[in-house]
Amino acid sequence: MARKRKGKRGDNPNRPRFWGKHAVAAALDNPDRTVLKAWTTQEMANYMNFPSEVQVVRAEVTDLARLVPHDAPHQGVVIECEPLEDIWLGDVLAEADEKSTILVLDQVTDPHNVGAILRSAAAFDVAAIVTQDRHAPPEGGALAKAASGALETVPWVRVVNLARALDEMAEAGFWRIGLAGEADTTLAEALGPKRVALVLGAEGPGMRANVRDHCDALAKLPISERMESLNVSNAAAISLYAASIAGRGA
Repeated sequence: MARKRKGKRGDNPNRPRFWGKHAVAAALDNPDRTVLKAWTTQEMANYMNFPSEVQVVRAEVTDLARLVPHDAPHQGVVIECEPLEDIWLGDVLAEADEKSTILVLDQVTDPHNVGAILRSAAAFDVAAIVTQDRHAPPEGGALAKAASGALETVPWVRVVNLARALDEMAEAGFWRIGLAGEADTTLAEALGPKRVALVLGAEGPGMRANVRDHCDALAKLPISERMESLNVSNAAAISLYAASIAGRGA
């Protein structure tokens, strides 16, 4: 899949650091990811397949703890790498098959939630997740750890304007469903067309009005009255499962 060039390699002062064996192994296996340096215990050095061009520094567990946020579960390995280059939404839409699902996140900013959503997106073969570039977390260690490798496999499209992006999806034949707790229709009832874009807003405020106005339907997950709402990553996982079941039955 074509990617937009961000600039000359080596010019980025904000290179992300990843930790944890799944996040690091996935980054090493991703041909689109440039890993520059690794700090690792001897045990993890034997486990990981570091390319010869990666600078590898042997370190003790206490040394690694200084490289990551407090109490971050580094599992004996930390890497520094370049961010992935951006992906064009038009390329995702052109390559999407007839039963594709796209996940749109409106101002979901918590890296743990976005990482967990990426993991669910990988589990259900989502064509891409789409976020607004200014209101989404950057690539980082907490997000990559929560994604458990999915950051390297699920296309992540960052756009300037979500409403315009949703218009592009509609033109490509995607049925746009916004998740809203106050909706009268359930998600199962709203699902129908084979190509679907599921839109989730941030916990609390939900979708912004302009994003909501660019959905074809609003739908809710039928949960018990004992609970007002679900965590956005849980809602994403349930929604993706529902979409996958509907797609197989179509």
